[in-house]
Amino acid sequence: MGICDQRTVIITGAGGGLGRAYALALAAESARVVVNDIRQEAAQAVVDEITRLGGKAVANADDITTLDGARRIVAQAIEQFGEVHALVNNAGNLRDRMFVNLSEEDWDEVVRVHLRGHFCLANTLARHWRDKAKAGETVDARLINTSSGAGLQGSIAQSNYATAKAGICALTLVQAAELGRYGITSNAIAPAARTSMTEGAMPDVVKKPADGSFDFWDPANVAPLVVWLASPLSRHVSGRVFEASGGKISIADGWRTGPVQDKGARWLPEELGPVVDALIARGVAPQKVYGT
Repeated sequence: MGICDQRTVIITGAGGGLGRAYALALAAESARVVVNDIRQEAAQAVVDEITRLGGKAVANADDITTLDGARRIVAQAIEQFGEVHALVNNAGNLRDRMFVNLSEEDWDEVVRVHLRGHFCLANTLARHWRDKAKAGETVDARLINTSSGAGLQGSIAQSNYATAKAGICALTLVQAAELGRYGITSNAIAPAARTSMTEGAMPDVVKKPADGSFDFWDPANVAPLVVWLASPLSRHVSGRVFEASGGKISIADGWRTGPVQDKGARWLPEELGPVVDALIARGVAPQKVYGT
């Protein structure tokens, strides 16, 4: 028995990359996995891989960006496995452009997949779990969202993606604050690994080492954190954003109030230049932009 025995986990975008690694790792820890991907064949290939290894999984290709699609995913999971205990919101896309070159479609498509995609399934499941809790049943449920270093630090040519990923961090905080009373935790991860997206953006950086040394960018390196977050062992942790890559795990602090200058009265506009300069000098240096 693994640490996710008898738990059902839905993973979006699980036909490859990080999602596939999560699915395999969760199944290895006895979870029953719903492998969602818009590419039906890719989802089925991961399911076949899991079942060959003795695990339990089912493929799903419904649209995560509509409530109807989300309801079908949840209904299939419950019909197949009886209940859902965790959701890993992993699916994503890229339409990288410098900000002045972004089209309305570039913006909307990335925000739709990341932010609306995170909303629909989580909202559907949160309602389901809330109703169970109000009916007196014990709920021990998990929302695991996916942000990015781009969402934490900004990223050149990724204003649409970075904005969506930053929004996911804020969504995670609100979910944690609102849903804890129902037995639901919400955390986010900002993973760095070799995926189709990173191979397209920075192929030389994420390539597998030819000498057989530790493969820092292997998606499987991030999977143990996701497994732990989906398990009963993590019930005391909520509202956190984890960064994970290679063998490294950290918790992002997020925005914090820095030094304060209080005049005790309303400032005059002409007074503020030296004040702002002094606050910047006393504060923390800005973080490096992600990927530069």
